[in-house]
Amino acid sequence: MENRPQWGTRAGFILAAVGSAIGLGNIWRFPGVAYENGGGAFFLPYLFALLTAGIPLLIMEFTIGHKYRGSAPLSFFRLKKGAEWLGWWQLAISFVISTYYAVIIAWAMSYAYFSFSQKWGKDPLNFLVGDYLKVTDAGQVGSLVPGVFIPLIIVWVITLGILFKGVKKGIEAANKIFIPALVVLFLVIVVRALTLEGAAEGINAFFKPDWSQILNGKVWVAAYGQIFFSLSIAFAIMVTYSSYLPKKSDITNNAFITGFANSSFELLAGIGVFAALGFMANQQGVPIDEVVSKGVILAFAVFPQIINELPAFNGAFGVLFFVCLTLAGLTSLMSIVETYVAGFQDKFKVSRNKAVAIGGGLSALISILFATQGGLNFLDTVDAFINNYGVAVAGLVEIVIVAWIAKELGNLRNHANAISDIQLGSWWNICLKYITPVVLGIMMFMNIRTDLTTSYGGYPESFNFYFGWLVAIGAIVVGILFAKVRKWDPGLYEAPKDKGVSK
Repeated sequence: MENRPQWGTRAGFILAAVGSAIGLGNIWRFPGVAYENGGGAFFLPYLFALLTAGIPLLIMEFTIGHKYRGSAPLSFFRLKKGAEWLGWWQLAISFVISTYYAVIIAWAMSYAYFSFSQKWGKDPLNFLVGDYLKVTDAGQVGSLVPGVFIPLIIVWVITLGILFKGVKKGIEAANKIFIPALVVLFLVIVVRALTLEGAAEGINAFFKPDWSQILNGKVWVAAYGQIFFSLSIAFAIMVTYSSYLPKKSDITNNAFITGFANSSFELLAGIGVFAALGFMANQQGVPIDEVVSKGVILAFAVFPQIINELPAFNGAFGVLFFVCLTLAGLTSLMSIVETYVAGFQDKFKVSRNKAVAIGGGLSALISILFATQGGLNFLDTVDAFINNYGVAVAGLVEIVIVAWIAKELGNLRNHANAISDIQLGSWWNICLKYITPVVLGIMMFMNIRTDLTTSYGGYPESFNFYFGWLVAIGAIVVGILFAKVRKWDPGLYEAPKDKGVSK
């Protein structure tokens, strides 16, 4: 589109990109991954993965969006005829993620309210599973849970309301409020956690290096996996956002800022979480490894227990923590929904309001499934499979198509170098052609081997098949079908020429 919307400022784009990367998972996933994979020693492979995969991939996706000026399907179509399906596949992945991601934000909203009185009582885990989510057996839908459904409506009203306002007045304006607020609030949490008795032991457990793990291949794969998932790569988010950049934009610099800002927040989250876990271990008189958990259990069961044991201002600490989760979730959800809104606009020539209403409305409708008694089981399985066999595989396919089939790395590098202060050299090509695809291939092999030999989460195999494998495979099928539904308008076959920028 010649008249594509643009960010109002460079800072607006960076805040949006960082906001999409800093999601709910960054607050609870990174600390657990680092602790399980060598503690302080994990930071060496983590930094290596950031520099050889994370930032190079960010630069690649920023450049694709900026050069080809379209949503993911349109950009990949312009990059190479026949690659459009990859863009739709990524949009299908984002669509699936948005349906359950909104529900986790709804949980965070509820828990911010629960924090005032510590409604979860003395047994937060049983409260979460039994009293709040009212979880039933895997495969059963059960009835709607009002305590989840009502905040879910609020989440979608906020998200779609912002998206209706557009890129500059909606997404950019919201992120200028949400991201600074998130950082300030989380800094308050970290400072408070560091003052608690036992915090030092928690920080020591987090940073203490286990150098015996440094040569363990699983640790390096875990580092690449963390970088890959935390930067929102292969969700179509970064391609979409960068297509709104002005013609003269420093792509490489923006990618470095986004990558390091995201990693800095992950480190901050690790410090805050382990300081709090150290306090909890001290209060219970147990080793730190007995209180370490991850995923939703850490956020919605372990942290409420920590809040219970605080010497003062329990409610305020709880409200701050769960408001942070809510803000982090909303910034990510906006970016996820924006991907398929942009795709619908480009392909089907509909207005933005209609694209938001149809795409966002359908996602909101499906998300009700995760607000039922069976919601937690559905969410757990769908999330595991769509990430392992959706995002990770789509990222591998994207690199193979761009680097090996289309052989576009050279053109993309020239485009980025023409407008960036930091010049890309052969290291960029080597990282994307060899290092990253090999690591992603190993990740995919390890995931498939694990899930074929053991039933994920202990669920029945039939449940994992219908709500795991079929969902992941279905995203690919949807991508292929959408690529064949309707031809692009002839005027969209070529990207607008950026005079003086690209050849």
